[in-house]
Amino acid sequence: MFDEHRTPGGVLGGFIGLVIVSAMAGVLVTAGIAPVLAVTGMAATNTITVFENLPDYVAIDQLAQKSNIYATEANGTKVLLASFYDQNRVEVPFDSMSQYVKDAAVAGEDPRFFEHSGVDLQGTVRATVKTAAGGQTQGGSSITQQYVKNVLVQKCEAIADARKHDACYFAATETTPERKLKEMRLAIGVEKRYSKNEILRQYLNITGFGGTVYGIEAAANYYYGTTAAKVTLPQAASLVAIVNNPVKFQLDYPTGASNGTANGYAANRERRDYILTEMYKQDKITRAAYTEAVATPVEPKITEPSTGCQSAGSSAYFCDYVTKKLLNDPVFGEDAEERRLKFRRGGYNVFSTLDLDLQRAAITAMNKNIPKVFARGDVGGVISSVQVGTGRVLAMVQNKDYSQDPAVQAKGRNYTGINYNTDYTEGGSSGFQPGSTYKVFTLAEWLKEGHTLNERSDTRRKSNWGTFRDSCLGPQNYDSQGFNPRNDQNESGSNYSALQATIGSINTGFIGMAKKLDLCGIRKTAESFGVHRANGKPLDQGASSVIGTNEIAPLTMAVAFAGIANRGTTCSPVAIDRVVGVDGTEIPVPKTTCKRSLDPKLIAGMTYAMQRVMTNGTAQQSYADTSPRVPMIGKTGTTDGAKDTWMSGATTKVATVVGVVAVTGTLNQRQFSFDSGYAATARHRMWPAVMSVANAKYGGGSFPEASGSVIGKVEAPKPKPTPKPAIPKPAAPKPDATPSKPKPEAPPAEPEPATPPVEKPKPDQNGRGKNPKGG
Repeated sequence: MFDEHRTPGGVLGGFIGLVIVSAMAGVLVTAGIAPVLAVTGMAATNTITVFENLPDYVAIDQLAQKSNIYATEANGTKVLLASFYDQNRVEVPFDSMSQYVKDAAVAGEDPRFFEHSGVDLQGTVRATVKTAAGGQTQGGSSITQQYVKNVLVQKCEAIADARKHDACYFAATETTPERKLKEMRLAIGVEKRYSKNEILRQYLNITGFGGTVYGIEAAANYYYGTTAAKVTLPQAASLVAIVNNPVKFQLDYPTGASNGTANGYAANRERRDYILTEMYKQDKITRAAYTEAVATPVEPKITEPSTGCQSAGSSAYFCDYVTKKLLNDPVFGEDAEERRLKFRRGGYNVFSTLDLDLQRAAITAMNKNIPKVFARGDVGGVISSVQVGTGRVLAMVQNKDYSQDPAVQAKGRNYTGINYNTDYTEGGSSGFQPGSTYKVFTLAEWLKEGHTLNERSDTRRKSNWGTFRDSCLGPQNYDSQGFNPRNDQNESGSNYSALQATIGSINTGFIGMAKKLDLCGIRKTAESFGVHRANGKPLDQGASSVIGTNEIAPLTMAVAFAGIANRGTTCSPVAIDRVVGVDGTEIPVPKTTCKRSLDPKLIAGMTYAMQRVMTNGTAQQSYADTSPRVPMIGKTGTTDGAKDTWMSGATTKVATVVGVVAVTGTLNQRQFSFDSGYAATARHRMWPAVMSVANAKYGGGSFPEASGSVIGKVEAPKPKPTPKPAIPKPAAPKPDATPSKPKPEAPPAEPEPATPPVEKPKPDQNGRGKNPKGG
């Protein structure tokens, strides 16, 4: 520990701090600052007045530090996902700095630091004389003065407005007597309020070490892969050497930067050896230590800091989602720039909701089943899991490598910065058609409007569906619009009940159900479960939307299925559990908002049907391959031409949505395979892999029993009409009979289903379009 006692010589050397209140202030201050002003011609009397009227104090404020995002293991261990910063700094206490670092700083930058009271008069005179004599510009600033200058610059860096920032920076760094006077006055004030050790600690934490590296801890990490407490003597001197001229002496370039801005290891070594010599002269190191240190070559071990979501690997897209929350949510600041500064400079420790067990299962399932690059087209794979009842996002994975760098993205289709799982504002995706997974909202409206599961509808395939009720937009007629959706497996769909249509995912069954419902009501029911289009536009509510033609983010569908599993209470997604400031203070975070979406009695009818989908319907493969098995609900989806395939489901604890999608263009998943198997069934290989881990970890309870009034009586299928006997061809009319009109020729059969004429969406990054076919 340094001796903070000031000698009589130190008192004399630090006289400026004492004479402010002295009767001899005019004489002494003029003597002290005259060398600085000699070349300017400023009058001494004016100088004294200016000096005494300057502010005399600058606070040791919180420094800008990097923020970290963590996930938590089941045993409570925190796992760093990524760090973010404008200035790479980790502030450390005084006893976490090597004595070599402290001695090197004093020896190299301010040998009389422990003797003066903020301003080193001798150093100032020497520097001014050399500058006035035409030599190189000399600083002559004490460590305290350098600290003051850094504080003033840091205050400027916190200003969001570019014009105000630049003006502030100029005022803090301009080479003028007035600025030097202010720096002196503030340095004296700092010395009155803080101990020498505290000033040295903050100086070593605040000062720049080249590029975005600030503070001795980050410098030790970056240049030598160690800590400030563990640096060796030559390393400490080499790091402190950088402080004198960060551009000239930084250690990123062995032989100097190609643009000539850095001189490489040789320049750093020259400055390092000067510092070692001064340390030896001041008896801070032995001769043996000095000799060994100067003989040591400059050999940095550049350790790039883990920065940005790309360092989060396969969890990068979840990391990106968390950053969007930090940058977009008003909880973290009134405007975007304030939120950015707080996040990039505030030293946040962000503890996310990510469940690493589920995340690893999702990563493994994705890597095993969906290639990053596929020769036949741009295929995307997505997995989102949400905790039921809390909205906590537990897993988020896609099959691409993450990068926000256009140059990296250009290297291949395996890179993208777009998060396929989230809304456009939270990652850049415009969403995907969910296909028949969207049918659950028509089922909800069906029960809400008083129909039962066993009630039947006219579900025949036809091109004259007639008029649909719409309480928002008015009646919608589909007689002459070519609206003729078919079923995924070409089922006849003649007379299905709502339960049968759900179990078998019958398109015409749900169109028939919608014919008895309010189209606007279906849309509103979907919205009550948190469903919205990924691009922010209103949900379409036409007849085709019933079978899943709105573009929706997978995470949104996971939230909706969690709402169904939560007895009809839907909770908005959250990705952050806690944020702790650098001082240990808890910072408020966005909370989930839970709302009632549907009466629990009606939800019981939905889950009754959706459990049958798992055990007897289109999701049997996912059900069979999940172990351990608890009660589960689900719904499959296949868009037209098997371009996108989905498996969405939940237990009473966790909801998961898995999808394989065409990112751009059109691919029929029933016409090719991946290495893992048939492309169209990859969803049924991934969903059980994730949910098996979820079931083992979280378990799952029974869904509520559906009442008889919701299930309804089993209705017998309507018999097919008995064909009428053939009518004999009438004889030729008598001459006075009216000739019969010829029967019009039947129209040609429609080749394939067509959508109603709706506005075609503009092409987006996912190449989505409308299509009425879903499976």
